[in-house]
Amino acid sequence: MSTSSAAATPAVTPETDAPRDFIRQIIREDLGTGKHAAIRTRFPPEPNGYLHIGHAKAICLDFGIAREFAGWCNLRLDDTNPGKEDPEFVEGIKDDVRWLGYEWHDLRHASDYFEVLYRAAIKLIQDGHAYVDDLTAEEMREYRGTLTEPGRNSPHRDRSVEENLDLFHRMRAGEFPDGSKTLRAKIDMTSGNMNMRDPAIYRIRKVTHQNTGDAWPIYPMYDYAHCLSDALEGITHSLCTLEFEDHRPLYDWFVDNVDLPSHPELWEHMRQAGFRTEPAKPRQIEFSRLNLSYMITSKRKLAQLVNDGLVDGWDDPRMNTLRGLRRRGFTASGIRLLIERLGVSKQNSVIDYAILENCVREDLDATAPRRMAVIDPLKLVITNLPEDHEESLTFSNHPKDESFGTRHIPFSREVWIEREDFAEVPPKGFHRLKPDGEVRLRGVGIVKCVEIIKADDGSVSEVRCTLDPESRSGMPGAERKVKGTIHWVSAKHGVATEIRLYDRLFNVPTPDDESDGKTWIEHINPEAKRIVRGWLEPAAAQATPEQRYQFERLGYFVADRLDHRPESPVFNRAVTLRDTWAKQAG
Repeated sequence: MSTSSAAATPAVTPETDAPRDFIRQIIREDLGTGKHAAIRTRFPPEPNGYLHIGHAKAICLDFGIAREFAGWCNLRLDDTNPGKEDPEFVEGIKDDVRWLGYEWHDLRHASDYFEVLYRAAIKLIQDGHAYVDDLTAEEMREYRGTLTEPGRNSPHRDRSVEENLDLFHRMRAGEFPDGSKTLRAKIDMTSGNMNMRDPAIYRIRKVTHQNTGDAWPIYPMYDYAHCLSDALEGITHSLCTLEFEDHRPLYDWFVDNVDLPSHPELWEHMRQAGFRTEPAKPRQIEFSRLNLSYMITSKRKLAQLVNDGLVDGWDDPRMNTLRGLRRRGFTASGIRLLIERLGVSKQNSVIDYAILENCVREDLDATAPRRMAVIDPLKLVITNLPEDHEESLTFSNHPKDESFGTRHIPFSREVWIEREDFAEVPPKGFHRLKPDGEVRLRGVGIVKCVEIIKADDGSVSEVRCTLDPESRSGMPGAERKVKGTIHWVSAKHGVATEIRLYDRLFNVPTPDDESDGKTWIEHINPEAKRIVRGWLEPAAAQATPEQRYQFERLGYFVADRLDHRPESPVFNRAVTLRDTWAKQAG
């Protein structure tokens, strides 16, 4: 049954604030001419996998347009393929849509309409527009022809209406084995559009359905169920990606020949059962899909990554599933910003992944409080402070927004600094800490390196410094200039943390391109996940799951939504502060 959850979001004034792409222009014209009094859209994923970044564009378009024009958008699960569908995916889809900031009008399933679709198929048979075929799948492909050769009529194409009705009823009763018979539309086997060469409408599949159980031994094909579900829901504008452009004539053929508005006997029982339905003919409009470099969107390949253990699950932060991007620390508003900036067109193109990262950076720069963390620690000891020295320093939570307030950070004689902020033999232009060199310790003052302690293997294990007391805040020398400023965490007060450094899953822009002699799996970036142990200032450790911060000078991080606990923090790197891949490409 349907469940309703109406969105109470304000509409944008279409004439002033909304984007002005070709789809919205069509909608404005339809409203202006009175063709439609209200806009009805839907987002219709198949529940056979988790949503990925490509779906985000469809979600933002379907729900966004409904919101802008004060209409509504249904979430419909096109669940016509039992065996590959799972309630887990259904819940995941609902969760992802809400995370992106949208709420549906009605939650529907194509399986809600199985009885209507069955009755509609009977009508097509009675009207001479459908027949039961005995050809096997292989024979059907053989008869179908090619792009340059017309197809051939099935020897069963001219069965009588009575025989077809009898066979179809028996298919429904479960009399025949899987794959032995197929209900096909009778259109044109010589059509230049392969989709119109008598496509299948129903096939026999004695498989338990995740929503209807064992009630049906036959299931409708996607193209048939999809368009009639749109019509049943009164969808005004059926928005889909360009690969469905060749399906539009078939979509219209089914809608026109079933003609739901003129045949209430097909669907009236649904209204009596409480379903809101006002059948109408939808208009299909195609747009280009979202393709990003360094990514794959094939559900089969994404599933292979999970099933072969190449990633840690569908929500692995290296995955381009919405669950993965969320867990990595990408924001819903950052993804919406990307969709808004790319706009809508009919031109397929590949967008640089860096554009997505920059949208996330832009969002996090404005919304993420600042904290200090050290991910590759080196101990720094300030020798001219007492061993038991402790004090509390006040830091701004956001340098660009005073409304974020301030926090207190404990400071002591021993602190952790980043190992890369010290160089025993500094390269040219190095402005951080070096022997006999000075650097500003963020919020503390200027320290000078006076001694280096080395481990048995010759590596630097500790640097000892003196703090210039005149350079501290409020003192006359506080304005003394030094070229470098570094961050730190108090060794006495810092909280040990696991930090997962994530990066792009693939190390080439087009992972599917195997012209270099490597398979797509061989293009996986071995540096896409690194786990290190670091130190946090205490305030960062107290984060709640999914709290995002800018770790100063390091990047944007999120408290892992599943593994993080204040007593055992786990942070994931969402993005670096700058685009490091641009340098590599250069």
